[in-house]
Amino acid sequence: QVQLVESGGGSVRPGESLRLSCIASGRAFSTYYMGWFRQAPGKEREFVAGVSRDILTITNYAESVKGRFTISRDNAKNAVYLQMNSLKPEDTAVYICNARSIFRWTDSIAGYWGQGTQVTVSS
Repeated sequence: QVQLVESGGGSVRPGESLRLSCIASGRAFSTYYMGWFRQAPGKEREFVAGVSRDILTITNYAESVKGRFTISRDNAKNAVYLQMNSLKPEDTAVYICNARSIFRWTDSIAGYWGQGTQVTVSS
């Protein structure tokens, strides 16, 4: 079983940046594909970014964040990060960390999930 704890959320103005962190429990962190999803008020959970397991570190991004967000992982620290630059009001959501065994990001319910961290972008 994997436990995930996110941090780094907050309130920022459009154009500013945030860095989210997710710390996972367990010794098998490197065997999981790690990703970030988000859920805004009144909307369904959507995929944001994902990274493959082990040293491959293949990344995938939603079209809405590509070029602005960067996902990375540090297996030695059991951590995955999401660097968010050029934030927009539409990025406002609860950002949720995900660990899964299947490299398929269209599935929004698979794997283990954290409690989420709030990101608010407003003037």
